[in-house]
Amino acid sequence: MRLSRFLLFSIAFFSLSSCFKEEPLNAECDIEAAWVHVDKPENVFFNSTDTLIDVMSAENTIVFTKKPDADVTAMAPRFRLTPGAKITPENGSVHDFSNEQSVTYTVTSEDGSWTRTYRVMFAPPKVMLKYDFENYQQAGEDRKYFVWNEIDNDGTVISDLWATGNPGYFKAKSMTAGPYDYPTIPMEDGYDGKGVMLVTRSTGVFGMLGGRKMPIAAGNLYLGRFVDEYAITQTLKATEFGVRFNKEPRTFMGYYKYRPGDVVTNNENKPMEGVRDSAAIYSVLYMNHDAAGNPVVLHGDDVMTNPNIVAVARMKDIKYTDDWTPFEVNFVYRKEMDKTLMENFGYNITVVFSSSHNGDIFQGAVGSTLCIDKVSIVCIE
Repeated sequence: MRLSRFLLFSIAFFSLSSCFKEEPLNAECDIEAAWVHVDKPENVFFNSTDTLIDVMSAENTIVFTKKPDADVTAMAPRFRLTPGAKITPENGSVHDFSNEQSVTYTVTSEDGSWTRTYRVMFAPPKVMLKYDFENYQQAGEDRKYFVWNEIDNDGTVISDLWATGNPGYFKAKSMTAGPYDYPTIPMEDGYDGKGVMLVTRSTGVFGMLGGRKMPIAAGNLYLGRFVDEYAITQTLKATEFGVRFNKEPRTFMGYYKYRPGDVVTNNENKPMEGVRDSAAIYSVLYMNHDAAGNPVVLHGDDVMTNPNIVAVARMKDIKYTDDWTPFEVNFVYRKEMDKTLMENFGYNITVVFSSSHNGDIFQGAVGSTLCIDKVSIVCIE
């Protein structure tokens, strides 16, 4: 009797152990969030909310926005990692981030098979007023779409200004799309040097799978960031418009070419008779915190309606043209700017371009093409 019980126990134990062993270890190696603790955050940051950053899965650079003269010689950022992952240098270790130098962290997956590197830095906001689109590269070995950078006057590469919907298209067409098949791509023959071409693309079978109603992906480019985790489930929240700004903008200008596609379809991929596609070119200035001190960011559903909006410059008459054509539109102010708030980067500005102005609701014509180059924001001195 005892032997039988022992045998049954042994069989159950080893069967359970076998089940545990068969469970695979996590192969993900991402930083999901980063934060830092300082005794007096008001001495280092513009807002207490600047101490915490949600890191998107497509991002490899993490920038804590600090005041220009803040002391960051001994900062100890901490990170939330995907389950089981490990990070080097050690999580919470102290480093010197002065002079905008970065520290490279390596995250290793729980199963030890995968690694990913991140650059972490503390830097004041970078205010750019002219954009020439000369600097771009592929997002990564497995992400074949392009991303754009700007170069500051001192030669610093600024990688957290421009965003596109390319990461969302990656989810739909990653197996078949080459670098130049994405909605937002570089062009060699810009107005002066290189430019950017935005093309409304079909998402194919994936776009309508499971009742998604996403038949097209408009080419877009904007100041802000794209939250690819929301690309399928909360599409209007995937676009986060705006970067820190400390000036009073007056005029938004640049050069464009535009040619609409032949057939406009709705989100059910049905033709809309008598409708022509049109592009979107605009800029929006807004306060980046509300009256209660909560951070504010504009999304696709409130980029023109949010109560924190201060001024809008929107081009209404975008002509169909195959030639580079200048555009210039003034900001229309809805409320006055606060000088103190402005000096402390209490405002965000975004610049938005799209090959189909209703692309956010998946209405547009495949093949609509908007080309842009030499964009600038003229400010009041």
